[in-house]
Amino acid sequence: MSLDRPVYRVKNRLLGKALTSEHLSDEKLSNRTALGVLASDCVSSSAYGSEQMLRVLVPAVGVAGFTLLMPVTGAILLVLVLLTLCYSDVVMIYTRAGGSYVVARENFGPDVAQVAAVALLVDYVVTVAVQVSAGTNALISLAHLAGGGWTGMDRFQLPLSVAAVVLLAYGNLRGVREAGRIFALPAYLFMAAIGLVVVVSAVRGLLGDLPHADLRAVGVVPLGTGGDGWLYGASLFIVLRAFANGGSSLTGLEAISNGISAFREPQGRNARRTMIVMSCVLGFLVLGVSTLAHVTHAVPYTDGTPTVIAQEAHLAFGGGLLGTVGLVFVQLATALVLYTGANTPFTGFPFLASFVAQDRFLPRVLTRRGHRLAFSNGIICLAVVSLALLLATRASVDKLVALYAIGVFTAFTMAGAGLVAYHLRRREPHRRKKIAVNALASVISAAVVVIFAITKFTEGAWLVVVVFPLGVWALTRINREYRREAAALEGIQPSGADRPPTHRHVVFVLVQRLDLATLKALRYAHELRPDGIRAVHFAIDEPYAERLADRWSDTSATSVPLDVVACPDRRLHHAMAELAARTTRDGDTSLTVLVPRRLYRHVLGKLLHRGTGEGMAKVLGTLPHVAVTILPFDVSRALHVLEEGKEPQPD
Repeated sequence: MSLDRPVYRVKNRLLGKALTSEHLSDEKLSNRTALGVLASDCVSSSAYGSEQMLRVLVPAVGVAGFTLLMPVTGAILLVLVLLTLCYSDVVMIYTRAGGSYVVARENFGPDVAQVAAVALLVDYVVTVAVQVSAGTNALISLAHLAGGGWTGMDRFQLPLSVAAVVLLAYGNLRGVREAGRIFALPAYLFMAAIGLVVVVSAVRGLLGDLPHADLRAVGVVPLGTGGDGWLYGASLFIVLRAFANGGSSLTGLEAISNGISAFREPQGRNARRTMIVMSCVLGFLVLGVSTLAHVTHAVPYTDGTPTVIAQEAHLAFGGGLLGTVGLVFVQLATALVLYTGANTPFTGFPFLASFVAQDRFLPRVLTRRGHRLAFSNGIICLAVVSLALLLATRASVDKLVALYAIGVFTAFTMAGAGLVAYHLRRREPHRRKKIAVNALASVISAAVVVIFAITKFTEGAWLVVVVFPLGVWALTRINREYRREAAALEGIQPSGADRPPTHRHVVFVLVQRLDLATLKALRYAHELRPDGIRAVHFAIDEPYAERLADRWSDTSATSVPLDVVACPDRRLHHAMAELAARTTRDGDTSLTVLVPRRLYRHVLGKLLHRGTGEGMAKVLGTLPHVAVTILPFDVSRALHVLEEGKEPQPD
């Protein structure tokens, strides 16, 4: 008879054979795989970062917005350089998962670090929702352009996004290595696809053959009227909103520092090399997409499709068979990298949650590795919350972007400030340069947070502004509860505290009926060698109690007499508590109460029988000199033995 529980057997079928802890050292990522897995979120954000800037600029200043896009993109790339230098410093100093959380905790203390923890946790949740929504947009854009303007595809937006999250969660539950193999390739396909679009567009541009998008097409965002004033008529508020939207291009930059534990040794050096490559790729992609939008005037649509990047590919490759093949390649690569970009949080979130839980600011269940050595509980939590967010926003990228950048740029701020504090306490080579770079990165990141909170407040950013203090309070409250429990459990530990404070020990066995479960409890009671054993039955049903007493007196299976205690008010727990209190009233008697518990594996058995063991333990646990032990007896196993034609035994 197999001892494996049904749930375990199901896990083996769905997730593969369980991995032991010895395999943990093998579940590490090479630099190439890490770039594909951890950088997917970062590089894929270039698919919608420039479009989000245009969604602000074009309605405000019209065609001039395509020109204004370039300086705003330049500002975004400057921030990218500063943050790359900052996080290259982070991964070399702090080689445990956690990124800005670790930096803040080590330099500002655990309480302040919860600001970074909440920022990253919120960012991971929103990242999953944004990435899969944008990936679905890419597929719908392909159907729209390649299908000659197909309509009605929007109804697939939410179902496809939900399916993608479920698939990502499943892939990660199978383990880090398998997730890496599955999710690394799309990042490279996307890089190649956008690189191909840029090269083809450059060639056609030099030949004077690169077409422009139709700014008057049905469904495009309305074009504003720009003037000749400051920045083509755009106000400072408009430019700041565009800059804040463009900040979504940099989300995912922190993923390598948060998932550094997944790298092979030497972790710091490998992580830094991967981060520099990732940042260079991201910079090229963002600049390429913005430049093509500037040249072709690819304009966003109000319903999100076709996307700007899809229009650029369509304009670059043109019509015909080859053009359609090129468009399909670009859009499928874009959809894949956006979907798998949502895999980055499934790698980073569980590591971070585990690290925060080790500090006792999150439930400890998040520190446990699952069937395939992944942090399964963290993966499941992330999937559930992300799905809820998708359902609430109907998988709309525009609505989700309003929640996006505050979390990640708060984490950037904490990382930069923490590194400044770190270098101020040390005398190291290039100390002043590092302080200047990290301080500038922190200040600019904080400015982005303020800009985003103000300019996007009415569009949904208010929710994140509210969630932040509530989240920090919740984490701090969890930590306070853990510390209170630890102090209470530690208590006073004088010499010889393990010796019993009483000289007499009595054991009560609670009897519901005379059966194998009760006999097993009585056998265990004898093994304890107490000063006295009593079998106790509370008479809730008097006729049944009389029949039980008669049967007990007639049996030879036990020599322990049965005490029938009247319980006319049917308050079983109260009657047991009074009996226990009377027994230990002299202060020199300790009492152990044994509660037989009959276990049923099948659902019907669980429905037909109600257990009282936990409730009894809860009530009696408050009394001095009283201990409760629940003794399980597997009824299903006894049934199996009986079906085999054998006689079940008490053990």
